[in-house]
Amino acid sequence: MLSTALRTLYARRASFVGGFVALALGVALLTVMGQALAASLHAPHRSPERFAAAPVVVRADDTLRVPSPAGPRTARLPHAPPLRPAVLDALATLGRVTPDRSFPVRPAGGPAGPVGLVGLVGHPWSTARFAPYALTAGRAPAAPDEVVTAGGWTRPGARLRTAHGTVTVVGTVGDLGLERAVFFTDARAAALAPEVRQAVVEADATAVRTVLRGDARVRVLTGTERRVADADPDRDAEALTALNALFGTAGGVSAFVSVFVVSSTFAFAVAQRRREFGLLRTAGATPGQLRRSVLAEALLVGALASAAGCALGAYAAPHLGALVVDGGLAPAWYRVGGAVWPYHLAFWTGLLVALAGAGGAAWRAGRTPAVEALREASVEPARLPRARWVCGTLLLLTAATTLAYALWTDPGDLLHRKTWVSRPLLLVGAAAVLSPVLVRPLARLFVRLPGVLGALVRQNVLTGARRTASLAAPVMVTVALAGSLLGATATLGGARAAEVERQTAADFVVTPAEGTAFAPAALARLRRVPGAEVSATATTAVRTLEDGIALVGFPARAAEPGPLERTVRLPVTAGHLADLDDESIVVTREWARHRVGERVRVWRGDGTPRTLRIAAVLATGMGGNGAYVTPANAPGAGVDRVDVRVRAGASPVTVARHLRSVEGVRLLTKAQWVRASWPPQNRATRLGVLLVLGIALLYTGLSVANTALMAASARRTELTTLRLTGLTRAQILRLTALESLTVVALGSALGVLVTLADLSGMTAALHLLTAPAPLTVPWRPLACTTTTCALLSLCASLTTTGWCLRGRPTRM
Repeated sequence: MLSTALRTLYARRASFVGGFVALALGVALLTVMGQALAASLHAPHRSPERFAAAPVVVRADDTLRVPSPAGPRTARLPHAPPLRPAVLDALATLGRVTPDRSFPVRPAGGPAGPVGLVGLVGHPWSTARFAPYALTAGRAPAAPDEVVTAGGWTRPGARLRTAHGTVTVVGTVGDLGLERAVFFTDARAAALAPEVRQAVVEADATAVRTVLRGDARVRVLTGTERRVADADPDRDAEALTALNALFGTAGGVSAFVSVFVVSSTFAFAVAQRRREFGLLRTAGATPGQLRRSVLAEALLVGALASAAGCALGAYAAPHLGALVVDGGLAPAWYRVGGAVWPYHLAFWTGLLVALAGAGGAAWRAGRTPAVEALREASVEPARLPRARWVCGTLLLLTAATTLAYALWTDPGDLLHRKTWVSRPLLLVGAAAVLSPVLVRPLARLFVRLPGVLGALVRQNVLTGARRTASLAAPVMVTVALAGSLLGATATLGGARAAEVERQTAADFVVTPAEGTAFAPAALARLRRVPGAEVSATATTAVRTLEDGIALVGFPARAAEPGPLERTVRLPVTAGHLADLDDESIVVTREWARHRVGERVRVWRGDGTPRTLRIAAVLATGMGGNGAYVTPANAPGAGVDRVDVRVRAGASPVTVARHLRSVEGVRLLTKAQWVRASWPPQNRATRLGVLLVLGIALLYTGLSVANTALMAASARRTELTTLRLTGLTRAQILRLTALESLTVVALGSALGVLVTLADLSGMTAALHLLTAPAPLTVPWRPLACTTTTCALLSLCASLTTTGWCLRGRPTRM
């Protein structure tokens, strides 16, 4: 059996090379995704940075703990309360206490300042020794307008204009790679950042814990725990979570695409051998012998191709890691490669898929009588096998049922990235399985080419529906993935921009040029602009215990009710915004309790509990409405957005000029604010979608050329017959080109239908959420994708056909 399989592989090497290439690339893709996913499971151990030389750090606890019948529930507080003066006084009895303060330093002259300074962070000079920073030039700051900078971007004597005034650089310290630090005097830092959320205590840790015993609002950090006091201590965990989600999604899409392409390629290669199987059955071969022969061939090709794919994946995986690091999707420490389990997963998956793809066709060939097998070799049967009907119907019903369930229970789930990336796969799979049934009516409707060659193209497409479907399926997958993924981002972006435009009644929107909140002086100047109705809002969050078990968090904005009502048009479904006060809250319909007048217990951004009355209820929309509270219920939240409406009789030009004169702010008109909301500004999301799409399209594009080569090489007899009937070589090449373009057009049409069906579910969800629902089809990317598939198919089919037409035809 093995020798027979080897001789068959050599005799039909053109078809098996196509399967080998498809499987090797698929296994390589699975290996790369597995290695990338494995690398995102563990973060490197980090030591304390800013407080590496500090004996003890005392920090205000920023963890909310809520008791529930199922145990305590915890969450991170967005606005942890500062350390109380009494705590600092008690610690001072044990040893020297150095308060730490951190605040953004905003260069004057725009978001980046006159010399491109971004991300400057201010600290008191007394904390520099705990990193430790050491002076490399100059001296320590002694006056309020003197600073010391980290790094070599400036030198002593330089003057720096900031939103806090003009300061003189009197010294520099070495750059430790932690941050772009600017050190002020302790008194000046205390004036710029009055609250103290952490402090260094130079005393015994046991004595510190003894003094603070019983105070649950304070944490004592020693040893490796001191890294909690560094800036953004959870950045590694957050980066891993984002990478895990990205490569989990990319791996799922890649697995679907590779499994689909590999199985269909092997099934197509076996289906091309119907005449051979019929002759073997006539000669006396049993069904079992045919099946064992085909499976032995698939086993040989599968094992070799899977091993080659693992080797190719091992080579490509580090390059993917470098790509995501350079693109800003991963931190600098991220490295891909080294895990063992992705090789096992990819190898055995590739081998099983190859056996399954070839085995299904071999099983059907073995159970078909010899005479019927010979008849099917000449004319394809009109009926679709029952197994394909069942599989395709199940996939279609699953897609429809899950969509209906999501629309009925939680329409917002359809707007999540994981959902709209994975949902098209069901529709794509159903369309691919049922493609022979779909291709024939499409061809009858749209394939109307003039002349004799046009008639031949039409008949070839209709009589060879399965072959046409096999060629059109990779095109359909490519177009459907491009249309669904890019269409989903465009539809969501358009809906978000339309919602922002509908809800914004302000003429101008002002945001901080640097940092997360306005400086107090800048905010005071904005409030004094003549002719302007100013609504200052702050980002915060509230949490509630739903059903007594789940601690659910909701984004919220703190605003004064009067100005808010005049500068926004929120989608109020019940109640009135004017009823919002310090004892009430505005919620959305996402809340478990959302009836006007009900009272809900919430935990504010600083962790304090409050019981508030529901004053109004908003439609869910795109999920950005959130809750609204008054500033009294958002302690610690800094104002990060100011909506400005020009009063009647005032000049918009004059108001804009006054607003621009305020240092440390960025002014946007309403139109600019709406444009800034579309497309979404999350760069990582955009790059992640492009990464997933690029990998899938690269693989499916190669499969388009691969399948075209396999199909063209198997038509040598048919091409010779056409030559003997009188067609010239040029006419046969034109016929081949027309067939290739027709097949690509049919596959593209199926892909567009899948795209429209998928995006229709998303627009239905937006409609149920009372959000704008513009169905946006990315026609330009679809045209580019279709053109690329057409060029690949033309090049592959014409090259193979030209090779088959060499020399003079001989009689059959």
